[in-house]
Parts: sequence; C-alpha cells; structure tokens
Amino acid sequence: MYKFLNRINSPADLKQLSVDELPELCDEIRHYIIHSLSSGTGHIGSSLGSVELAVAIHYVFDTPDDRLIWDVGHQAYAHKIITGRRDEFAHIRQKGGIGGFPRRSESEYDAFVGGHASVSISAALGMASAAQIEGRESKTIAVIGDGAMTGGLAFEGLNNAGTVGADLLVILNDNRMAIDHNRSALRDYLLGISTSKRYNRLKTRVWNMFPAGSRLHNAFKRIHNAFKQGLLRHSNLFESFKFRYFGPVDGHDVKSLVAVLRDLREIKGPKLLHALTTKGKGYKPAEENQVVWHAPGKYNPETGEIIKGSQNGADKFQTVFGQTLVDLADRDGRIVGITPAMPTGCSMDLLAKAHPDRYFDVGIAEGHAVTFSAGLACENLVPFCNIYSTFMQRAFDNIIHDVALQNLGVVMCLDRGGLVGEDGATHHGAYDLSYLCCIPNMTVAAPYNEAELRNMMYTASLANRPIAIRYPRGGGDGSEWRDKEFEELTIGKGRCLREGEGTAVLSIGAIGIEATKGVNKAVSEGKNPAHYDMRWAKPLDCEILQQVARTFAHVVTVEDGSLQGGVGSTIENVLRDMGFNGTITRLGIPDQFIEHGTVAELRQMCGIDADSIAAAIK
Repeated sequence: MYKFLNRINSPADLKQLSVDELPELCDEIRHYIIHSLSSGTGHIGSSLGSVELAVAIHYVFDTPDDRLIWDVGHQAYAHKIITGRRDEFAHIRQKGGIGGFPRRSESEYDAFVGGHASVSISAALGMASAAQIEGRESKTIAVIGDGAMTGGLAFEGLNNAGTVGADLLVILNDNRMAIDHNRSALRDYLLGISTSKRYNRLKTRVWNMFPAGSRLHNAFKRIHNAFKQGLLRHSNLFESFKFRYFGPVDGHDVKSLVAVLRDLREIKGPKLLHALTTKGKGYKPAEENQVVWHAPGKYNPETGEIIKGSQNGADKFQTVFGQTLVDLADRDGRIVGITPAMPTGCSMDLLAKAHPDRYFDVGIAEGHAVTFSAGLACENLVPFCNIYSTFMQRAFDNIIHDVALQNLGVVMCLDRGGLVGEDGATHHGAYDLSYLCCIPNMTVAAPYNEAELRNMMYTASLANRPIAIRYPRGGGDGSEWRDKEFEELTIGKGRCLREGEGTAVLSIGAIGIEATKGVNKAVSEGKNPAHYDMRWAKPLDCEILQQVARTFAHVVTVEDGSLQGGVGSTIENVLRDMGFNGTITRLGIPDQFIEHGTVAELRQMCGIDADSIAAAIK
C-alpha cells in the first residue's frame, strides 16, 4: 500500500531516499498515523503537525549517536514509525504495546522520556555538555513545541545553555497550540516574528540573490543575524540568551528543512530554529478543530466522524468540576479559576465563558500556577487551581512554601488522580495522596462520586484553608448533582455505606465505587462486610477508626494511589495505636511504575478491581 514507508525500518533506510522522495514519504506517514489511531489510542493532532520535522531530522542527523529529544513527547509518533516501530505502531498505548511517549527503555532512539513538558532543553544541554567533556562529535537536538516553551524550565535551560556554549540545536515547533490555544505573551511575541513581512520579504530577496555555495551567499549567512537585529528587534529575545536565531521557516516544507538542518549541523554552539507548523496538518478535521483532535478517541478515518464513547450515563468528574465552579462563581464574586494550559481538559473553559475576568490560563507553568493562586488568596480571593495530579508533582515546593506554610485558602483540584490508563507511567496520578498528606496545614479530600465532588468544592470555598480535592479521570456512579442545593460537609468526617460484621472495608475516593462492587460480590458469596467511605485522607475520621478498631477483626483499605506512604498505611498506623490487633490488608498501587493499558486492565493488575477486593474480603 505504501511505496516508501514499507521500506523504512530505521533512519538508515530513510537516508536511501532522495530528497525529492521525502514529501511523498511524509504523506504516507501521515496517512498511516491517521488510520492507525482511528481505534482511539493516541494523540493525533500534534504528531500530524511534526511529520516533516521528524523526517528531516532523521534524514540529516546520525541518530541515535546524535541525540534527539521530543518535548512534549506526543509529537513523536512519526519519530517512532521511522525508528523501527512501524509495525508495532498499530498497538500504541495498548497494554503490552509501545508507549505514547518516548521512553529510553523502549528504543535506543528515544534519548529522553517526554511525558511532561518543558524538559527538553535542560536534558539536551546535559547531553551536549557530556559530549563536549568526552570529546565526542555527536550533535544534540531538542524539539520543543505544543506550548512547552511557556514552561519556566525551558527558559532555565536556555539561560544556562547560552552560558555553557555547548553545541546544541533547539527546534521550536511553533503551532501556537498546547492542548488548547496558547494564551501567553510568548505566543504574541512569536507571532510578531512570524508575521513581520518586512523582515521576511527582505531576507528572501537577499537570500535568493546569490547562488547557493557562492561567497556572497556564505557571506550573507554570516551577517544574517546583523540583518535580523537591524530589521527585527523581536529576534533579540533568543539572542539575549546567546542563541543564534534562525527562522521562521516552513515546518512542512521537508526539502527546505533538510537544507536548513544541513547548514545548522555545521554551525557550532547554541542555536534555535523557529519552525512554523500546523497542528493536525494534512487531515482536514484535525486542522479545523485542533482542540478536539488533540486526542479525539475513536473516529472514522475516512469521514472524520468522532465515535462517542459511553460513560454509562455518568458525567465526567471534570464536567462536574467545571460546572460547579461556574455555579460557585455565580454566587461568590471572590472565586477565581487558574489552570496551567488545560482549560478544556479540566473543563475550566466553562468558567472562561461565564466569567472571563476571573479565569486565568497561565501556560504550562504548574509551580507558577500554585504561587499565583497563593498571591490571589493573600488578597482575600478564593482561587480554585486545577492541575492534573501528575503535573502537580512539579509544584510540590510551591504547595509547601507558598500555600501551606502561610495557611492560605487555596483550593487545589487534582484531576486525573489515580490510574489514568493509556497515557501510562508519566501520567498516572499515583502519588498525590502520599505527598499531600505529609504537609502540615493541608486538608486532603477525595469524593466517592459526582455529588460528593460538588459538595466538597462548596465546602472548600468556605473553609479559608489549604485544601486539595483529588478525583479520577472519567465518570463516577451517575449520581444526581446538577442543580442540587449545596451541602457543606464536615471536614474530616466520613460515612458508612454499609453496616456489616467481621470485616470492614475502608475506601477513599472514587475507587470506592469499585469497592462497593467488590463488597456486593462478597455478600453474594456469603460474607457480610461493612463499607466506609472515608472521604477525607487528611484529617482522617478517627471516630470511624475507633469504631472499626472496637468492632471488627479484619480491615481492608482500598485506594487508587500509591501504597507506599498512602492512606492505607496511615490508617494502619492509627488503628495499631488504638490497640487494634486484627488483620489489615492494604490494596492500592504497588511500589513500581505502572505502564499503559486500559484503566480496567491496570486496576486488575494492581489488585484494586472488584474481584480483587472481593477476594481480599474473603
């Protein structure tokens, strides 16, 4: 079916093609990605936009000896296909298949993991410096895009790289998008560069005046930066970091990219190539609706029709969060929302439409998001800062120093808590309960279902203290929550879901729905366990624990989080201090990184599915 792609099993095979054959190869890769991902297994828009970059880089550079880092890694699908994983690509992000992000354990061509944004320049600088120390001639390339340049770590890397002077090429894949449209001063700055007609027109004229390879052509190369500084002051941002700036160039003209990269390969020191690309390039539905087609799920590749999934009638927790935040903001003018470039992913886009003056998208900058929220709280506003659990890890010190130490009323809502499925080890929210509960002044909540999330948010809005509410990806049990009156919950108070004897099951959060299924299964097999929804990981409900210690011989704790330092271990310590001498079985995520698969598959693997819970009760 494919004239060229079927012959490409490595970059060495790619180099056998002529430059004139590369555009057709790019079309074939794009077609292969579109049809392979239609089963709903991956991020399509970002990788469609970086096909030509991947082909040109591997064509010019000698990977894997030359190090190539992708940031964020969901841009790297063409890279995976080129580097020997074409036949495995149909099973990307499925259990046992290749991962959705670059992984060093998966391929020698994956120089660095790419699950979190803004890491590429710092990591690439480390690799380039190592090559310099060891006297190797290898090159280092960092491709940074999808909003990753808005992260502070990227600028820390730029700042250091300009001082070190290592041989480093940064390719800014500028599609003006993250998951949603970029909202930042940097976006406007880059837009100014790319739309400066005066500079680009003059540069093209002068460049084309001289034959390639001529002395005048080479002389123009040498004075290129002087032209830029005289005609386009915008270029001074990257040059102030002592990077030589080149561009902007068409990131979809693969033949021109090859020519430019060949030139840049010969230039020593830190340099930045600014490539303009289109997210979803080559697939009309993805180009026209870039936000939806970041990761659309299942779709018909021929028509572009997205096939809606089923939540068993339940709204997603993120929908409950988004609408509840709007409802709270309607009631209280002090409430504001903060997100690090995830408005659609966490449904804060609803607040952006309802109260745009109280909505802040701060870019991919999780630490800043938390400290910015702390500043808002200092002035008596009520900030709801929504960050995916896996990304909140990046703001750990900000939580401690800027929020908890000052006991400020910041409400941190952690979406995607627990196992998230196909995104794998870089994205599971496995550690939030462990790292939040050890911080003084923190209150940590986890709702059982949609109605509980709504009431926990209302309770947090009144509490004027640091509160974290974590909830999973997807839906709950379909509980009614829309247009219901708010109920203020007692902080630190759980509830009994089922009376019983012999064994008490203590669950925290929405994994309690699975625990309920496990309890019901055990009941059908002749057992009579009790079930408690703890609701609050900190403070724990000591009245429930005292009752359990007095009444039951066996305890099973269930959490969709790390067993190491998790809620179950805290419960065990408290029960032992109360004199409980019975057995305690703790179920949760084991002390290892969990790979990708469906949530159901991973829960079974970790022993927190209904059958495993029933077995623990028995």
